[in-house]
Amino acid sequence: MPRPSLLVALAAASSASAFVARRPAAPTCRSSSSAPCTFDPATNAPINARTHTQLNMAEDATKDDTAKAAPMVSGEQLESMLQEWDQPLVVDAYATWCGPCLLMAPEFEEAAQDLAGKVRFVKLDTDLEPQMAGRLGIMGLPTLLFLDKNDDDEAVEEGKAPVAVLKERIEGALRKESILDLCNYHFFDGPMPTQLS
Repeated sequence: MPRPSLLVALAAASSASAFVARRPAAPTCRSSSSAPCTFDPATNAPINARTHTQLNMAEDATKDDTAKAAPMVSGEQLESMLQEWDQPLVVDAYATWCGPCLLMAPEFEEAAQDLAGKVRFVKLDTDLEPQMAGRLGIMGLPTLLFLDKNDDDEAVEEGKAPVAVLKERIEGALRKESILDLCNYHFFDGPMPTQLS
């Protein structure tokens, strides 16, 4: 009997935030310059002077991704992580064109460095992995998913429950301190954060 998918449960959960960047329904170019826009074949995102800079930033960020505490993962790698559980997991679903995502990226990396060996942090580029983003129910960016191992071992072994459970979904950019507070609360029985920034 196949296990119920955590992805189905994640797709059903959602929340909203004032700091959420919404994914455009179709590629659009909002360049203020008179130069024509072209579209990046890999991401189908518009390329103009502004987005070209963002694409360069994204390429620089992923050049030495193996040395990062929060590496970028593919949909297949994330699926594997959700089945073979070893540590709590925090997923940052982002896009290179998303301003709040770019602002939160260094905060997320610093939080990952602080909790290295205790919590696993990964980044999922929703433009490169649209199927996984859809399965996870990602509607706004950035979205943070806090996942932990399902404590009901019997139900997991019988295939009645997923291996991982969603502890919280946050849409919107957070600072390092808030990410650490949420990890402490969800994974290490710390106090519930009273304010997130």
